[in-house]
Amino acid sequence: MKELFGDSTRGGEWAAVRLWIDGQRIVRADAPGLDRDLTGLTLLEAAAVGGETLAVDALANAIGPEVAAAPDGARVAVAMSGGVDSAVALLEAGGDAVGVTLRLWIDPRGPDTERACCSPSAVIEARRTCHARGLPHVALDLRQEFREAVVAPFVREYASGATPNPCVRCNGAFRFDELVAFADRIGAKRLVTGHYARIVERNGRLAIGRAVDARKDQSYMLAAVDPSLLERLWFPLGGQTKEQTRADALAAGLAAAARPESQEACFLGGGDYRTFLERSGLETARGPLVDEAGAVLGTHDGFWRFTPGQRRGLGVSGSEPLYALGTDRRTNTVVVGPRRSLARTRIFVRGRVEPGATKIEAKLRHRSPAVPASVVETEAGFDLHLDEPAYGVAAGQAAVLYVDDAVVGSGVITGSA
Repeated sequence: MKELFGDSTRGGEWAAVRLWIDGQRIVRADAPGLDRDLTGLTLLEAAAVGGETLAVDALANAIGPEVAAAPDGARVAVAMSGGVDSAVALLEAGGDAVGVTLRLWIDPRGPDTERACCSPSAVIEARRTCHARGLPHVALDLRQEFREAVVAPFVREYASGATPNPCVRCNGAFRFDELVAFADRIGAKRLVTGHYARIVERNGRLAIGRAVDARKDQSYMLAAVDPSLLERLWFPLGGQTKEQTRADALAAGLAAAARPESQEACFLGGGDYRTFLERSGLETARGPLVDEAGAVLGTHDGFWRFTPGQRRGLGVSGSEPLYALGTDRRTNTVVVGPRRSLARTRIFVRGRVEPGATKIEAKLRHRSPAVPASVVETEAGFDLHLDEPAYGVAAGQAAVLYVDDAVVGSGVITGSA
């Protein structure tokens, strides 16, 4: 017999749950505030029991690390964020779904921590969505693991002069690895998420594909997902628009239908990444802001506050609009110049590309359009030769390669010319 304990506090109130289990079955429960006695239930069955918010949260904290189940071909795990996309994905998943939410680290000093997709409030909303349909919901507390795997590299890379994309790192490795591991633990054959992307077949293999809704397409963020996982993934929203998703939520009477979008870099806590980096230890240090010839035009408060292509915050003007062209962390220098000086036609990437993929479209930032390019494989990864210049190319960002709508390669930009 094993004893499990979980508690939760919010607004000065506190609740606790204590369970005694034999294998996966509860043989005794001290769990006030729940809708029913847990004795005799499995941990997975208990994950579907509702009640007072704090009591249910305490129960979730108790069973999250322990819940498991034998393989069941009909069972699916559904990643839940508390928003409308994952709520509709849950609808599509059917009656054998198990919701799972990853509780990730958020800077407690951020101005709006509750808007994040992994905040305590988001976890509660995701759980309510599942319980309203009589489905289990499990929360996994991965705050420390996330901070080490995603947040710490984000800070280090900015300090080194790069411009990282933490959402690519999170989705491409951390998040899906954890979600698939959970699916394995509860015996679920498939993992469902509310991402706007598709799984497509290319040359006899599965690949991430662009979503039908180009405005919401998240294939860029998912490009680095391990290909061996794709046969288990299902993105039910990839074939529809955001408007259709909200309409589906309204038709089903889901509370999530009217919820606003969550922010992308959730750990910032609603603030600007520069203020987060300052709170994380990057120093405010006065340095020169120079033109391409080295003439000093002004000063700045830290090279890490600037990324190629940036116009706002330079504090200087010229005969034509000026942009940040690059930085030198050793001298704490920011170089500025006209937009034409940002033009790059050769991109160096550390990553992988599908064998035989030579003529592709390359997306070099999440919000930038894809550009036609040729690929040349190298020892470190590949070089891209763009058919037309790209502007604002930044080391640390992801380069994602497409043939038609299929992702055929991805990696981290290491330089450009």
